[in-house]
Amino acid sequence: MSADIAALLQTIADEAIALTDQGAVADYIPALANVPPRQFGIAVATVDGALHRAGSADQAFSIQSISKLFALTLALQREGDDLWQRVGREPSGTPFNSLVLLERESGVPRNPFVNAGALVITDVLCHRYLQPERAVLEFVHRLLGRTSVAIDAQVARSERLHSDRNAAIAHFMRSFGNLRQEVAAILDAYCAQCAIAMSCAELARAALFLAADGVQPGAARVLQAPDARRINALMLTCGAYDAAGDFAFRIGLPTKTGVGGGILAIVPGRMSICAWSPRLDATGNSIAAAAAIERFAATTGLSIFR
Repeated sequence: MSADIAALLQTIADEAIALTDQGAVADYIPALANVPPRQFGIAVATVDGALHRAGSADQAFSIQSISKLFALTLALQREGDDLWQRVGREPSGTPFNSLVLLERESGVPRNPFVNAGALVITDVLCHRYLQPERAVLEFVHRLLGRTSVAIDAQVARSERLHSDRNAAIAHFMRSFGNLRQEVAAILDAYCAQCAIAMSCAELARAALFLAADGVQPGAARVLQAPDARRINALMLTCGAYDAAGDFAFRIGLPTKTGVGGGILAIVPGRMSICAWSPRLDATGNSIAAAAAIERFAATTGLSIFR
């Protein structure tokens, strides 16, 4: 099986390079606009400890919204089910940075993976930690068992200087009482968290607890099994924003995407998969990475709907 996975990943990487000319990088964050776009990497980490990779799987990139998984996990550890009083669990059907639903729904975001929901999660962490972005980073370090992962200060600064839309979302929610800390502090922490730089191999390893009922293989329990399963459910229904339904249809696995070009997918009980390529489609998801994970799932027959 290991040899089969390794060979399949190499085939997928060879094919995916042809897709790296399609789409556009996330230039609304200037630091991301300078990332060389013709790159692709993919890695698979299994719950029994194996790691397979192909292409630029060890190239670090800005994980952006994939960081919301780690922030949400920390918030759940601290708040438990009370967290769901402040953020919903439904797909939005709108872009990740939309304000459209917030007025109608009294400042309660649809889910923790749209930007509004992630800002509520960051507000929770700002209450719990003096440096919430460091708390998220150190949580990733614990998952990996090493401290080599870091926040890219240039990306964090670039994102913070161009965070007007997120500031508008945050002030709007604060007017409804659903943000309790100062907006500037929340944005500082959120932009720094999104600027964590990781490779496909590191992301696949770090997310294994979601494939193992909340236990990080070879380490400690991270979440209770029901919470890990619920995060997977949210990834399936909300992890790719207004393309989540299409991803569920095409891939059939829980996924979380980021505008840095990364896509993380979970095969419960088996493995985690991360693919990366910088150019995005109109919904903010990597074209080549999505196609690669779709090919992997179709070829292996891995799907939660079997």
